[in-house]
Amino acid sequence: MTGLRDQLRSDLKDAMRARDALRRDTIRFLEAAIKNAEIESREALSDDDVPPLIQRQIKQRRDSIEQFRKGGRDDLADKEAAEIGVLEAYLPAQLSRDDIVVAAQAVIDEVGASGVGDKGKVMGPLMGKLRGEADGRVVNEVVSELLGG
Repeated sequence: MTGLRDQLRSDLKDAMRARDALRRDTIRFLEAAIKNAEIESREALSDDDVPPLIQRQIKQRRDSIEQFRKGGRDDLADKEAAEIGVLEAYLPAQLSRDDIVVAAQAVIDEVGASGVGDKGKVMGPLMGKLRGEADGRVVNEVVSELLGG
C-alpha cells in the first residue's frame, strides 16, 4: 500500500505545515483506521482494500451529520461535512447516477430480476462490480427505482 500511504503521509505533512487542523486530524483518523484494519486482519492492506474503508468512514460521518442536525448541533455537523470532503479526495472518481443506472440495468437483466423482491439478487453482484466507484446509498435508490419500488 505504498502509493496511498505515501500520499497520506505527504498530505499530513503539508497540512501540519499549513496549520490546517481539520485536514491534519482527518488524515490522522484515516491512518488510524487503516492501521486498526491491518491489525485486525494481521496483514498490510493493499491500495484496493482502502477505498471501502474510506467509504465506511464517510458513511459514519454522514450518520453523525444526521444525528447532529437532529440535535441542533449544526457546528458539529458542518465539521463532519468538511471531513467528508477531505476523505472523498482519496477515493477513486465516483460514477455518475446515469452510469449506475446502466450498470444496474445490466445486472437486473443478467439475473432476471422482475420486482422489488429480487432486490437482494441485484444488489450483491452490482455492489461487487461498483465497489469503491459508487455510494451504496445511491446504488440502492437506483435499484429500487428500476425494480419499481
